[in-house]
Amino acid sequence: MPPSVQDKILFVDDEPHVLQGYQRLLHEDFRVDVAVGAKGALIKIKTSGPYAVVVSDMNMPEMNGVEFLSEVRRISPDTIRVMLTGYAALKTAMDAVNEGNVFRFLTKPCSKEILARTLTASLVQRRLVLAEKELLEKTLKASIRVFTEVLSLVNPAAFSRAMRLRRYMSHVVTRLGLGGPWKFEVAAMMSQLGCVVLDSETIDAAYSGRQLTPSQQARYDAHPEIGGQLLASIPRMEPIAWMIGHQNHPVPVDSDIADREMADMRMGAEMLRITVAFDQQLRKGLSRTEAASKLARQHKDLDPKIFFALVELEPEKYETDVRTCTMDELSEGMFLDQDVITDDGALIAAQGQEITPTLILKLKSFHERNAIDGTVKVTLPRIAEASSTSAGSA
Repeated sequence: MPPSVQDKILFVDDEPHVLQGYQRLLHEDFRVDVAVGAKGALIKIKTSGPYAVVVSDMNMPEMNGVEFLSEVRRISPDTIRVMLTGYAALKTAMDAVNEGNVFRFLTKPCSKEILARTLTASLVQRRLVLAEKELLEKTLKASIRVFTEVLSLVNPAAFSRAMRLRRYMSHVVTRLGLGGPWKFEVAAMMSQLGCVVLDSETIDAAYSGRQLTPSQQARYDAHPEIGGQLLASIPRMEPIAWMIGHQNHPVPVDSDIADREMADMRMGAEMLRITVAFDQQLRKGLSRTEAASKLARQHKDLDPKIFFALVELEPEKYETDVRTCTMDELSEGMFLDQDVITDDGALIAAQGQEITPTLILKLKSFHERNAIDGTVKVTLPRIAEASSTSAGSA
């Protein structure tokens, strides 16, 4: 297996002559780089990485091998980690596996043949990990796209709320400096997915704040659990499904999920609950400040930064070209600048909804049945150029 450009291997030791020996031994078959000491290695990974494999000695003065590989795992999770040490104590091996999550644990002296086999296996493992990750990401993106489009077609009002929630969530997550913001934003986007089973009358009443009948309330209260169930079977969506399923009621403390992941899931569920309530207050005519202040008084146990972020939330600044298009002139990249409502008052597409091929087919179908007009107002947004400041990308 010839090394590729991405197959760089980093050896880390506090003895320069040992590192020189690895380079002489392996340079013909592998792309070997070296770093003296853990701290220098971490700098090198950040500046010269990513590395496909990192091989570390255990006994180093600044930071031992377990601590070092744990940090490598944090900053470069796709890197395969190998421990090479003269100290073969069981506890050392267990710590390396559990804390550093090492792929192989080798003891010195280690022959060239064993080391070469280990590096080859490590490179194969990384390629498998990356291939699986790419497959999962493509599956995840495609699944989110399908669910979002289904929601926009079946229940435009729920889709419109989901897009507003996504913007609220993105702003709050940025202000709180939370890691992995994508999962919170996806949870907001998918939070109304369970509403596909609800009739338009129930949705309209719930979103406008009108009194629901007991049967309507029961159906509406069940939508988070339905949405969570729809998403739970998709790989990597389990935490997001959990957030969605728990958005309307107190989150249980006990769980067998890892503490950090559980904390993120609980935070996501709570922020969903707050952003949904915030949107409801805005729909009733309250200002951002009034809505956030009211929620802050009701949820004194939550981080005040959440409510401060909602107060500072501003509409996105766009320069937009607004035009009226016929059905044949609609194309991807446009956004509706109006609600599209049938002659009998049914909402079939919400203002702000992105024009997609599926939505075009839906609008044409309704137009052919003379249920809607033959033209719609759309916008072509372009980010306004700032005169004095430059906008950063998320």
